[in-house]
Amino acid sequence: MEVVVTGRHIEVSDRFRSHVSEKLSKLEKHDHRIIRVNVEIEQERNPRQADRAVRVQLTALSRGPVIRAEAAAADKMAALDIALDKMAAQMRRAADRRRVRSSRMRGNGAAVAAELEAALVVEQADEEVEHRVGPITVTGEGPLLVREKTHHAAPMTLDQALYEMELVGHDFYLFVDKESERPCVVYRRRGYDYGVISLDLGDAE
Repeated sequence: MEVVVTGRHIEVSDRFRSHVSEKLSKLEKHDHRIIRVNVEIEQERNPRQADRAVRVQLTALSRGPVIRAEAAAADKMAALDIALDKMAAQMRRAADRRRVRSSRMRGNGAAVAAELEAALVVEQADEEVEHRVGPITVTGEGPLLVREKTHHAAPMTLDQALYEMELVGHDFYLFVDKESERPCVVYRRRGYDYGVISLDLGDAE
C-alpha cells in the first residue's frame, strides 16, 4: 500500500511521514484492496482556532469505491489519530454492508434502508461534528470557505447510492438514478432514516 503525504502551510518531516505510513498500514486488515492512501495535512491560519489548528484528510483509493475521512485537532498527531479511527470505522461498516449485499437479493428502497439500519455500526458519539452544506464548509467562527468539486457520475440504484454515501462518511450523496435517469440526492434524517430528493428535468409548460 502506497502512502502519499502532502502538507499545506505546514512542514512535514520525514519522521512524521514514516509515522503516518506505520499508522495507516493497520487499515489493510479492514480492506485488503487498498492501493494508495493520500494524506493531506493543512495548518489553520486563524489563531482563534487553536483547538482545530491542524486538519488531516485521508483518501483511500482501492479496487472498490473511494473512502474518505477527515478530522481537525490541536496538532497533527491528534488529528491523524481521529481521522484514522473514522476511516477504520467506515471500512468496518462497508465490510458489514458487503456481507448484507452478498447474502440477500436486492430489494426496493425501503428494504435497503432496513438492511442498512441492521448492518451499520453507528459511532456518532465519538465522531467530530462537521458543519457542511454541499461544498460549503464553515470552520468555527472563521471565514466562509467554499470548496468546488466535480466528480464523474455513473447512473446507479438507490441501494448503491446509500452504500457510496456511507463510504465517504457524508450525510448526503448526489447521484443519477439508474431507472429514472434523474439527478437525485439521498440524505440522512434523524436516527437511521433516509430521504430522497429527485429533480424533474422535463420542459416546464
